Amino acid sequence: MVRTGRPRAIGIAGAGIGGLAVGAFLARAGHRVEIFDQFDAPAPVGSGLVVQPVGRAVLAELGVLDKAEAQGQGLTRIQGTSHQKAGVVLAADYGTDPAHQGLGIHRASLFSVLHEVCMAEGVGVTPRSLVVGRDGQRFVLEGGKRTGAFDLLIDASGSGSMLSPIRARALPYGALWSVVDWVLGVIEPDRLTQRYSHADRMMGVLPIGTPAGANRPKAALFWSLPSGGYDDWRAAGLDAWKREAQAHWPEAWEFADQIGATDDFTMARYGHGTLWRTAGDGMVHIGDAAHRTSPQLGQGANMALLDASALAWAMERHGNLDDALRAYVLTRRWHVWGYQLLSAVFTPQYQSDSRALAFLRDRLLYPLSTVPPIPAALARLVRGTLLPPIAGRPRGNPTRT
Repeated sequence: MVRTGRPRAIGIAGAGIGGLAVGAFLARAGHRVEIFDQFDAPAPVGSGLVVQPVGRAVLAELGVLDKAEAQGQGLTRIQGTSHQKAGVVLAADYGTDPAHQGLGIHRASLFSVLHEVCMAEGVGVTPRSLVVGRDGQRFVLEGGKRTGAFDLLIDASGSGSMLSPIRARALPYGALWSVVDWVLGVIEPDRLTQRYSHADRMMGVLPIGTPAGANRPKAALFWSLPSGGYDDWRAAGLDAWKREAQAHWPEAWEFADQIGATDDFTMARYGHGTLWRTAGDGMVHIGDAAHRTSPQLGQGANMALLDASALAWAMERHGNLDDALRAYVLTRRWHVWGYQLLSAVFTPQYQSDSRALAFLRDRLLYPLSTVPPIPAALARLVRGTLLPPIAGRPRGNPTRT
């Protein structure tokens, strides 16, 4: 990244994927960066995720893609089957070029490589500092303490942001997530595989590679659940779930059988909402603080990485902060809004109480999806490139094509 303009003082709320990425970019550009995080020490929250090709390109910009790939698992295909129809009912192929493939990875692995580059670039991290508001160009921390003043405040504090005015609609379905050992010879190791029953039941297995310190490959196991159904699920007990899981997807039983207690799962609840005005008045919201939806299209962490790259690029091109923020908003607006719309359309087909949508998914939409040029469009959809990820960026850059 080219160093342009005078160094700025940048304050970032949240040491998640987006906060760490933007912190590393801006520190590398010569700015003074401080991240405030609520935990005793920055730590990842969650299990597995897919870094799509657009996200891989951002990791390459930061110089950490090789380290991420060493701990993850390349993905060539997303595949789903259904109880109600024989054969495949969802297929999205990434293609044979590794640069265009997904990367299944443990969130802790991705966090680790981003945290490492932040430390190498001299980013300051202040732990035990939950940001609850702002006072001019200062963050207000829990307990009332004010931080020093910054030229720019970045809200990367995720879906729990107390800075963002976003009004997200709670989605009716969430998911239970856990990490288990990979089982050889059961499921192809280069694909995200899911099994549906109508749209109200889904189980998935995502290969996530071998995290640092592990002695064998891992998988993220997830189970769709109504957002308000977690307490009832726990009360029913683990044995009841195991019987249900085995009946639902016998071939994946060896993954599910590794769950030893209900607490092995973490319940994730999702919302859908988008800020129209993500930046202005000396502050910018990125990642889930600016836009959130279900993980059905597998874009969540990638959106945060793209936001980080786009913001750094805008600040590189514009010495004036107001101009930089306006440019940032324009580069990301239509990609974000387009994928938000597509997520709103696709999610109910896989997570809802509608049997009609599931029937259409299996009997009409999947057959249509096999007819050219739709397979190519589906590939671009999951790669994150159906729309330009960072509008205006030269086509030679992977986050533009």
